[in-house]
Amino acid sequence: MNSQLNDGPDARDEASVTDWITTPLEPRMFRGALDVERTAHGLLPHRLPAWARKQFPDPNLAMMEAQPSGVRLVLRTRATAVELDALPTKTVYQGAPPLPDGSYDLVVDGRRIGRTAVPGGNVVTIDLTTQTVVTRPGPPGTARFTGLPAGEKDIEIWLPQKETTELIALRTDAPVEAAPDSGRRVWLHHGSSISHGTNAEGPTETWPALAAARGGVELINLGFGGNALLDPFVARAMRDTPADLISLKLGINLVNHDLMRVRAFAPAVHGFLDTIRDGHPTTPLLVVSSVLCPIQEHTPGPGAPDFDGGKLRFRALGDPSDRSRLTLTIIREQLARIVDQRAADDPNLHYLDGLVLYGEADFAELPLPDGIHPDAATHHRMGERFAERAFAAGGPFAAGGE
Repeated sequence: MNSQLNDGPDARDEASVTDWITTPLEPRMFRGALDVERTAHGLLPHRLPAWARKQFPDPNLAMMEAQPSGVRLVLRTRATAVELDALPTKTVYQGAPPLPDGSYDLVVDGRRIGRTAVPGGNVVTIDLTTQTVVTRPGPPGTARFTGLPAGEKDIEIWLPQKETTELIALRTDAPVEAAPDSGRRVWLHHGSSISHGTNAEGPTETWPALAAARGGVELINLGFGGNALLDPFVARAMRDTPADLISLKLGINLVNHDLMRVRAFAPAVHGFLDTIRDGHPTTPLLVVSSVLCPIQEHTPGPGAPDFDGGKLRFRALGDPSDRSRLTLTIIREQLARIVDQRAADDPNLHYLDGLVLYGEADFAELPLPDGIHPDAATHHRMGERFAERAFAAGGPFAAGGE
């Protein structure tokens, strides 16, 4: 299996593959997106619907929901070579080292066999201290995969989890069509940047993608970096999205934004759950608290970036003695109590302590590189542990309710 990088659509080696077929990209080819927008360049997948995008003025959330974590093209074909022209928009944080280009992962009949990237594209530079944003336009590029197995197969091209990606053209050396419904259960998940995939090696290696693969389910990932904030429009989007399994991972963003006080937290959680239950009254619903984050366990927010030494780290600025403000410890206590209270009338509601996914012993072995986000190895550990506790026999997401 060969994965090749190209500078743009015209830079491909036409001699290496003959008789290219260009297939128009269509929204029905996407999975994991709640909306697909037609732009001047092509198709832009979104993880929130258009009506919801009108309800938030925050440009950070606009950027995060357009980064296609968990979004993939799903096709059926006999092709042995595939090219995808795309215009990525990459994010750089002022004062921090540039991130590597995002990965496009190729999965054939359930197994990842290729990974590549698209150089170039737009670059958005963000100053976290002043919140100023500067955009530098750039050219599109091409993700190429060759040497695919012969014969009819289902292929998935997972898009970079941290790059906004406009898809321009799809070329193959054999006809291609949208793959039929897999028949697998759909898992709808909402969380923070950890669920979004910060520090994961690629889009199939975020912890939700790894857990979904182990659980044999179709993932819709509504993990939004910095934006798991109990927003009502997110609850309504989840209410309206068909799903067989639902999970919410809550905690860290509410603390590091210093968004609300303890008084407001429990009613906001109840309201979020009530809205989801309006559309999914009996769907298994798992509430997951935050994984360990020592800087915010007992210290409220806000959190702030620190570039001392040229490396990005975060620190908590709140007063640990102020018990009116949220900490991760307080949120875990509140979530456990809320779920226990509601479960008396809602037997399909469950709670998972995030410390089971990543706790003190894990931190000693695999510390958080920037003080908040786990590294790539920890994504694998979290995905395995979540699958063991949620999808295995006796878990809330077990097949057939076993």
